Amino acid sequence: MAIQENGNGGVLKYERMDSDAMEEDGVLCEEKRNDGSRKYVLVCAIFASLNSVLLGYDVGVMSGAIIFIQQDLKITEVQEEVLVGILSIISLLGSLAGGKTSDAIGRKWTMAFAAIVFQSGALIMSLAPDFKVLMIGRFLAGIGIGFGVMIAPVYIAEISPTVARGSFTSFPEIFINLGILLGYVSNYAFSGLSPHINWRIMLGVGILPSVFIGIALFVIPESPRWLVMKNRIDEARMVLLKTNENANEVEERLAEIQQVAGHVNAEKYEEKAVWRELLNPSPGVRRMLITGCGIQCFQQVTGIDATVYYSPTIFKDAGIKGNTQLLAATVAVGFTKTIFILIAIFLIDKVGRKPLLYVSTIGMTTCLFGLGLTLSLLGNGSVGIKLAILCVCGNVAFFSVGIGPICWVLTSEIFPLRLRAQASALGAVGSRVSSGVVAMSFLSVSRMITVGGTFFVFAAISALSVAFVHKCVPETKGKSLEEIEMMFQNDRPQQVGELELEDVKHLMQDTVKGHIIS
Repeated sequence: MAIQENGNGGVLKYERMDSDAMEEDGVLCEEKRNDGSRKYVLVCAIFASLNSVLLGYDVGVMSGAIIFIQQDLKITEVQEEVLVGILSIISLLGSLAGGKTSDAIGRKWTMAFAAIVFQSGALIMSLAPDFKVLMIGRFLAGIGIGFGVMIAPVYIAEISPTVARGSFTSFPEIFINLGILLGYVSNYAFSGLSPHINWRIMLGVGILPSVFIGIALFVIPESPRWLVMKNRIDEARMVLLKTNENANEVEERLAEIQQVAGHVNAEKYEEKAVWRELLNPSPGVRRMLITGCGIQCFQQVTGIDATVYYSPTIFKDAGIKGNTQLLAATVAVGFTKTIFILIAIFLIDKVGRKPLLYVSTIGMTTCLFGLGLTLSLLGNGSVGIKLAILCVCGNVAFFSVGIGPICWVLTSEIFPLRLRAQASALGAVGSRVSSGVVAMSFLSVSRMITVGGTFFVFAAISALSVAFVHKCVPETKGKSLEEIEMMFQNDRPQQVGELELEDVKHLMQDTVKGHIIS
């Protein structure tokens, strides 16, 4: 009755207010949904990255544990190189098998299998009475790591929304760095114990993340793209509803995935072996392989694993005395690596992949060259020690802010769905072989041309990586996985969305101006 007394204008007013209230409620609901989906994908990415902690911990802890293994088991320098480097070589078997395994049993259960195999190896290593048994444990740990480093980025890329895919896909590299830091801290914490006991505890602690990986299996979903490949469309839709911020786009995304997966022409794809297509690729796939495998190899041949595995040797050559002081210096390296990988996760989807790769590779080249000069000309002095620590920390910082995480982001983005698992496995193999060759030859090469001379070689290779990034790596920021595939198939990738060095210069200038103004 009161509405009638106020006339039509009053009615319209109240109707408009009700409409505004409904719109506000709808906006609030959409914001809550967006926030909920982001948190859900974040949790999935964290749990999927736990296997990477195992890899990082093994890399970090072995750099210190090897000192005490030498004292306890009386191994030779050659055995030391084999023990350190064999994990990367053996892991290629896991990476090669990981693609086929993940296509057969799913991305989620492949991660579980990787954790079980690694933990078995870690347990055997911690109880090893001699070098032979230690190598058996190392073999199993390598297989598990091969599975883990290959499947985690693929899984995260396939569940992440386009706008945040770069940040989430870099999580495995973040957790590798966290594991390296924990390994360094473990070395320092247990170094005071008996040489017969301390290295066993250091290696055994790596089993602990298995508890969280077990919990993860009850939290994370299967990849929606893998579910589509298996014709489990309803399950894929349910996962997409949880991981996409806009519910209206779910059906569109699902149809896009079905088309790319070849759901309609599944029999056609089954007739053509994936490995045959990779070994005899089309021009588009060849460009993908050059970009993906090339960036993986450059990530390792620039010597990052030598820097991490043999950081005590580097600092000893610079003039630091005593095991405790050496291990304390490595903790500084671990903190630097972890801090800068966290910076990368905030920049990768804002700045883009390519500018960060330019900054990373140019910065690494500078630091590696500086380290070579320091060790060759200023060793065994306080200035030389400080410069060596600065150059090593600078090298791992530039690595962690660019090529470290972006390498895995790119290889999980650029390959088509039907080839993604196997092609990513191939890239991981290139990475692991390169890592193994560097780790197993570092001490021998350093003896021939000195430690400083070895880092001059790494600096030269790093300079080549700058040219590779400029010529072969496209910008993939803001593009869906399906759009990236079409970009490689339809045109030269470096001509599509390419960001030149001049753009990076302007970007850095704008950043400096922004800081000055603020």
